[in-house]
Amino acid sequence: MFLTEQRETQMTAGRQGKANETITPHDPRRTTDSAPGAPRAGRLPGPHQHSAAPAEPRRAQDGRSGYTAQALERDIDHLYPELPHPETTRDLLPSTGTEILLPETARRLHGRLHAALITPVRQTVDHGGRRWRPTLAATVVEALGADSRPYGPLWAACELLHTGSLIIDDIQDGAPLRRGRPSAHLEHGTALAINAGTTAYFSMHRAIRQTLPDDPRLRSRVYETYLDALQAAHAGQALDLQGHHEEMSVALTTGDTTVVRQLVAQTHRLKSGAPVAAVFRIAALVAEADPAQCDALAALGEAVGTAYQITDDVADLRGVSRQGAATKRVAEDLLNAKVTYPLVRALARMPQDEARQLWEQVRSGLDADGAARAARRIADCGALDECADEAHRMVYDAWKKASDRLRPSPSGRSLGALCAEVLHSRIA
Repeated sequence: MFLTEQRETQMTAGRQGKANETITPHDPRRTTDSAPGAPRAGRLPGPHQHSAAPAEPRRAQDGRSGYTAQALERDIDHLYPELPHPETTRDLLPSTGTEILLPETARRLHGRLHAALITPVRQTVDHGGRRWRPTLAATVVEALGADSRPYGPLWAACELLHTGSLIIDDIQDGAPLRRGRPSAHLEHGTALAINAGTTAYFSMHRAIRQTLPDDPRLRSRVYETYLDALQAAHAGQALDLQGHHEEMSVALTTGDTTVVRQLVAQTHRLKSGAPVAAVFRIAALVAEADPAQCDALAALGEAVGTAYQITDDVADLRGVSRQGAATKRVAEDLLNAKVTYPLVRALARMPQDEARQLWEQVRSGLDADGAARAARRIADCGALDECADEAHRMVYDAWKKASDRLRPSPSGRSLGALCAEVLHSRIA
């Protein structure tokens, strides 16, 4: 098992702006083909031992705390309230005309929009989720020496639009469970869930209007960043929906998995890396970071998002549960005949005949028992450890470059630790 050994190596600060880091070196019982000097298994900046709670935010100069979990829940409730509210209707509609409606008509309008657009997303949010995207966004602002609290709606929108994408993903993947509960499309119907999920993408638009009303230049840059990421994520989803079966078949014929591996990695980078990169860049923009800082932090966000998707592929094969209950089907990707990063890595490590046999079984369709056996074969060949190593190296390398652009501070160290924890808690 990986990421369970008690092992730590201290790296001291180098150039100005580089905070002290604690990384976990590679287990000496295993070998890997990583480049000399590259971090190895478990090897992320920040403390390896980390509680489930977010790091304490930077304290503002006035002595008050920075952006808190309670503030995030408040801002989510403001954008997506639990009960219908006229203000939400006005915020959802560009020009409501509700002033000419009878009171009963207005009441029904508020209720119907809430039931169709707010409730499916709000229920999915309330079913769980680690809220790491808004936490990291706020920490980026704090690490740059600014106060993250005035931009709370932006961080809440990060969580809401992510939730909307999950609703759409579950429809397209035919997933019956999300966070241990029936997926939104099973509770509310597919058509309504599609509409609610895509509407959640506009929560960032609503948050920008509320947060940056008097700064058109900054607002324009934030919009551009967000729309670029939204476009990239849809391109990544297009690749994901098409799958990579043709490239996998070619790889098994030639014995070279490079092309299919790069395509899967690019899919992850577009679908999962680009949105987190945008979150980090938006946080840097509102903190008035310089262009080099914006670029380095966006690269860190892309690395975290991409690496998280790789570890999500790993977690899918191991099973994901909360309080002893499964939150999704084990090996769901294999059941859907999906080409994932661990599968590609596994087939590259197996003898060609064995790899071809495994892929034919996956492509032909597996039942639950068959998927469990295939998952064990993938784990036994070392592919899951290899994927975890690569994910950690990806974030570690990006963090080294980003930390060089930050002044030493507790918030800077928290940012590194939280990036580490995003991956560690997923696959530990």
